[in-house]
Amino acid sequence: MFHRSLLGRLPVNRCSWLTPLALICLCGVLVPEAWAHDDHGAAGLGVEVRELANSSKEWDGRTLPPYPSGQPQVKVLRITIPAGVRLPLHWHPVINAAVILKGALSLELADGSRRTFGEGEALVEVVNTVHTGQALGDGPVELVVFYAGVQGSPTTVLTTTAQPLR
Repeated sequence: MFHRSLLGRLPVNRCSWLTPLALICLCGVLVPEAWAHDDHGAAGLGVEVRELANSSKEWDGRTLPPYPSGQPQVKVLRITIPAGVRLPLHWHPVINAAVILKGALSLELADGSRRTFGEGEALVEVVNTVHTGQALGDGPVELVVFYAGVQGSPTTVLTTTAQPLR
């Protein structure tokens, strides 16, 4: 706390701009959080929200690339992969994420590293990296994939050997 004698000596006119500046700074920092409602403001109504993925990294640990410029376009696909089927080598030029609804999916990079995702798990897919996927177990894999690209850009590119540029 300032001593009264110090406060009395402060030039009031020169400090009067601090209060509005402080409010602007606080509003810029606090307001977005105050408006953020992952539960859609309905927690009191029994709405449950469970975060499945929130990452700036791909499933292999690399940082996601920047979004491309252009008109954004979101595509959502529900995909069923029959039991035992291995997908052809491919890569995605756009950021995408998936949720496994049923079964288990093994994803493998060209270097042999792999990771398996099961029912209820979410993943942030690798971008501009050649990989394959295989349905594990006796049943099919069902997943929903969300692609965040731009109009005119493909979501998946089939390949045989070429590694796309990162």
